[in-house]
Amino acid sequence: MTTTQIDALIAETRRVAKEEILPWYRKLDDSEIDTKAHAQDLVTKADKASERELTRVGRDILPGAVIVGEEAVSDGSVKLDVLKGADQALIIDPIDGTWNYANGINTFGVILAVVEKGETVFGLLYDPLGDDWVMAERGGGAVFGTPAGDVRPVKARAPRQINEMTGYWPPAIFNAEQRSRMYDFAKVIDRHSSLRCACHEHRLFAQGGADFLLTANLNPWDHAAGALIAREAGGYVRMLDGEAYAPTLTDGNLLIAPDADSWRALADPLRMAVFGA
Repeated sequence: MTTTQIDALIAETRRVAKEEILPWYRKLDDSEIDTKAHAQDLVTKADKASERELTRVGRDILPGAVIVGEEAVSDGSVKLDVLKGADQALIIDPIDGTWNYANGINTFGVILAVVEKGETVFGLLYDPLGDDWVMAERGGGAVFGTPAGDVRPVKARAPRQINEMTGYWPPAIFNAEQRSRMYDFAKVIDRHSSLRCACHEHRLFAQGGADFLLTANLNPWDHAAGALIAREAGGYVRMLDGEAYAPTLTDGNLLIAPDADSWRALADPLRMAVFGA
């Protein structure tokens, strides 16, 4: 990717958020909010409109790239398998944290990731309300940026003892037995939470505001950008079974920690919590 393409993706993300997301925030009526897989899995007119526009401009900025949007995959118009054979793909989460957005909670974002031959090379975690972002290019480190041109490196938190750790995971997405074991594990750490928004959880980790993240799914629109940014911020990124993460994976759990030792300290008890063995 070129600097011009990256700048264009950021500029268009900002524009689309201003035109298609923010005008409807706290102004949606019930007819403009639908459910997908279950009652808590929401999609709004703003999700659909912003994905359409980001898809359109993405084709102009990255000619020839496959476009994989969350809503397009959800409605069946795009198959997730296209990522595996794509020379280049743009992954779009038009509103991450839609439940928060639809309920008037200020924790939502836009996530973009560019994948080339199965490897994430660019990730963007954009906050429409703050109009700022955390981004990374592969091998270039992770940075926080603003429209004024302020750019500063971000770095994962220094390792600490497990009883001092703060972690994020989405307990509602795990089954009842898993949740029970995970709450037992939670007794040995300092605190745990879920923002219902991968965008801001990944931003927090990259900026040193959390010690670990555990995912319940591998949706690439939720985690491809964040995994790259975590790695570029100095974090240790692996699947819970120890294998390398890739945006083409569809099964398993991703565990992100500040370093390899912290990851290992977390992995065994979390494997027990998730798998029961």
